[in-house]
Amino acid sequence: MPTPLPILLEDERYLVVDKPAGLLSVSGAADGGASVPGVLAAHGLAVLPVHRLDREVSGALLVARDEEALRSLQDLFRARAVRKVYWGLATGHLAPEQGQLTFPILEEGPGARVSARGKPARTRYRTLERHATTAALELELLTGRKNQIRVHLAHAGHPLVGESKYARRRDAVLALRGRVALHAWRLAFQDPWSGRNVALEAPLPEELEDLWRRARGARRSIP
Repeated sequence: MPTPLPILLEDERYLVVDKPAGLLSVSGAADGGASVPGVLAAHGLAVLPVHRLDREVSGALLVARDEEALRSLQDLFRARAVRKVYWGLATGHLAPEQGQLTFPILEEGPGARVSARGKPARTRYRTLERHATTAALELELLTGRKNQIRVHLAHAGHPLVGESKYARRRDAVLALRGRVALHAWRLAFQDPWSGRNVALEAPLPEELEDLWRRARGARRSIP
């Protein structure tokens, strides 16, 4: 039986779980991979994903416990009333150290790319630390396009470490297998039923803590 997922918050209408990298957010993928709903169902918890995290990304994921809750929570996302903050480790150093990436994104099948024909997309970023070949970033989604953070950083010339889908191996300054260096760190919203403010933080998984330590100790290999 699959190991149960860490639950960051349990409410009668929804859960917030800490999704590990490698697990799908939704069931029914063509490759039949394990999913959050499938893992929770094996432990008697029927849930419906409210939003998605890429398989290669970890962190806080909101799931509803019934159809009515799903509709109410998705309304929050449509109204952009959910604050989603990520931790990422990017190649190189963004300049300026904080700002917004605003490249329009065109969604195409399983991927996406920057295109003048795309939809507006905004990612706010702030540099937390600069290392020899990388920078730790706080990233906030102001819109919700497919693979938005990954596409924006790769297009800016600073792909996330571990990025194979968009980086063309420009991210190979540090080894990271099986995932991308992106973690849904914080999630905040107002509970539609009680009106209380919900704010949660998903701790960095061990492999990203290790990556961050290695980034701090890395030496610059090129001038």
